[in-house]
Parts: sequence; C-alpha cells; structure tokens
Amino acid sequence: MENTTYKRKRRYKPTFGKNNSNNANRPDRSNQSNNRNTSNNSDRPNRPDRPNRTSGIQGNNRRPARSGGTGRKKSTLDPSLLIRKATQTLVKDYRSDRLIDNLPISPNLKECLIKKGFERPTEIQDKTLETLLQGRDLLGIAQTGTGKTGAFLIPIIEQLLEHKKNPFAFALVVVPTRELAIQVEEEFRSMTRGLGLYSACFIGGTNLNKDIQTLRRYSHVIIATPGRLLDLVNRKVLDLRQFNTLVLDEFDRMLDMGFVHDVKRIINGMQQRKHTMLFSATLDKTQQTLIGSILQNPLTVKVSNGNSTGDHIEQDIIRLAAGEDKFKVLHEMIVNKDFQKVLLFEETKHKANRLCIKLNKAGILSDEIHGNKSQNARQRALNAFKQGSIRVLVATDVAARGIDVSDVTHVINYQVPMTFSSYIHRIGRTGRAGKAGKAFTFVD
Repeated sequence: MENTTYKRKRRYKPTFGKNNSNNANRPDRSNQSNNRNTSNNSDRPNRPDRPNRTSGIQGNNRRPARSGGTGRKKSTLDPSLLIRKATQTLVKDYRSDRLIDNLPISPNLKECLIKKGFERPTEIQDKTLETLLQGRDLLGIAQTGTGKTGAFLIPIIEQLLEHKKNPFAFALVVVPTRELAIQVEEEFRSMTRGLGLYSACFIGGTNLNKDIQTLRRYSHVIIATPGRLLDLVNRKVLDLRQFNTLVLDEFDRMLDMGFVHDVKRIINGMQQRKHTMLFSATLDKTQQTLIGSILQNPLTVKVSNGNSTGDHIEQDIIRLAAGEDKFKVLHEMIVNKDFQKVLLFEETKHKANRLCIKLNKAGILSDEIHGNKSQNARQRALNAFKQGSIRVLVATDVAARGIDVSDVTHVINYQVPMTFSSYIHRIGRTGRAGKAGKAFTFVD
C-alpha cells in the first residue's frame, strides 16, 4: 500500500504558451515567435524595447526594476500648442448633383444603398467613384465622418459583383484598430445584404483558431488589423497572393502605432496587387516617399487639408498648482452638466484602469477601452458609451481611431500626449458632424 503521509505536493508549474483557459487573455506575440499559440492583442506592433522578463538573476521571476522613476519618457510637447480658440468658419455643405440612383453601379447595389438610407454620395464618394471603378490608385485625405468607408467599399462591391467567378477578385482592407475593423465589416454587410458577397474580420483579442476556421469559408473581402493578418500569413493559412485590391485605411495612424514594417510585408506579399486605395486624415511630408512606393499614378482627393485638424474645437490646458489634487480637479469638471459625453485619455493601460475605478467610486459612470481588455469587453464599453449608459469612456491611444461616436462633447487628456499627431487624433473624436467640441489637457 502506498504511504501518502509524507507525499510531497506537486508544485504548480506555469504553462505559458499552452492553449488553456487560464491563458486566454495573455498577449498575442506570434509575430515575434511563430511557435507560440496564443490569440490576443496581435493588432499591436512588436515592442523590441520591452525588457525580457526571463533575463536577470536565475530563479527571480520579478520584473527588472526600472531606472529613472516611472520608466516612461516625459512628453516634450509644448503646452502652448494645445491652446486654441475655436474658429467660426462658414463651411458650405457639399451636395452632390446626382442621387444614388444616378451612380454608374448595378441596380442591386443601388437598391441596397437606398435601403440603407443613402440619398446622395458624399464629397469623397462623388469625386472618386468613376476613377476607382476604372482601377486607378487613390490617395484620399479625409477624416472620419466624411463617408470614406463608403468611398472604397462601393467600388469594391461593384467590381466584385462583376467578377464573382474571378479567382483573384478579392479585396483586403487593412486598418489600425480592432474597433475600426469591426465598423468597416458592419458597413460592408449592410451594403451587400442579399447580394451573395461575404466578408471576414480578423483582429487581435479574438480566438486565433476560430479565425483559422473562418478562413475555410469563402470570403470576398477580408478586413484585418496588421498584426493578426500577419499571424495568419505566418501560419500559412492565408495567402496574400489571392488579393488584387488593397485598402489602407487610417494610414497615418498605422504609422503612428509602429505598423510601417508590417504594412511593407503585407504589400510585398500581395504579388497580384493591381489596385490600391490609401486613406489618411493627415499628410506628413515624411510619409510621401513611402506613399509614393505604394501607389502608382494615384488620383489625390482632399476633403480635409491634410494638415492638423481641430480648428472648430475649443482647446485649452489645465495647469495644476503645486500639491493640487489632480483627480479632484477632474471630478469637479466632469460633474458639470455640460460634460455630457466625455472621452478621457490616459497614457497607459494600467493608469486607464485605475482612473476608471476611481471615477466609478466617485459616482461617475465610466468604462475603459484599451489593449488589456478583451474584444467583447471593449465592444460593450463602446456600445454603452454610444447609448449614453456611461458618461465617461477612459481610453488609450490604441483606441482613439476606432471610436466612432458622433456626439462626444469633450475630450480630456489626463497627461500631455507624447506627440502632436497623437493629440490631433485624440481631439478629432469631438466636434464632429458640424458640432462644437472642447478639448482639455492637464499639464503638471
């Protein structure tokens, strides 16, 4: 008989990399190592500067101590750039001379667009449709809310309807954030109801095995974030050579987030690429060489000027006195009834989480959206914010471009952003659809 009196307990051994429920929320770093089988956060760029947790003293599992206090760079952004009075400029609404029914597209697509509520094309749709139907490359300088999603989806759908049996009649749409990818796919589905066209959306924060199963089904359009797309390519379950049309949406944000090398890999893999559409809210001179290597003889259409946005947004800073309670100042601002729908930015995921907890404890209904949240949790928070169930949505930069809410009254930066480009993208979430907006930035 076995003597169990002195039987030693089995020690727990971590199972990093194994596919179990305890590790469902671990970050997806399959771009760094193809042998790891995890599923989350693959829409985020590689972080070569992140310290290796296994280095240091053997047997010590603690993260190495950071030098220099917080371990984060302090923003060098000049606070004076963040102060600006809103300019009351007379903006003439663009009104196309033609109705949706007059567009050179198939009757079935016209019917879908009319059922969706489209009456006339927006400016960027009106100025690009015929050119895109001819297959010419496009550089579109347009902000969110100008109808740019329809500008690239309508010609793609029309071409797919004409060439359903073409083995290379597939389109790839690459976007920087999960939320934006979901919105693009929802738009595609609503535009193609009953047309027999199918799409798939691949983003970080979702189950990779389910994505692989989805790829076994026929899809005419793939919408994806760069990291997850390359995960599937690395696993040889997705062949970029099958696509002949490429859309790069929110291109400037993709570069800001560090996806430039991922974008180059995607483009190099698309050996059958014949048609490329690139959309950006801003146009920096440093991007022009890269854009020139991607596009061939493109039509350039500017709905915005391509420089900084925010002329119609009241911008100011909040300087804290020595010893002043920062959260108390924030709380006193938000309890004001004018702060109806507030997008609050923090620099890191952990700070965003702590700030959200403090706000809820203070009686201000809030939720958070950042890379540590599962995709379902992010979507629930965004829906609650849209529907008005919460007043404050705490976010990090990774979510800035994916938030499509038309009635954000205020954007608050709890820290000075690291770059002016990041600042512009943040405040662009308010003052949309011709409405006034306000942006405040805390300066320590």
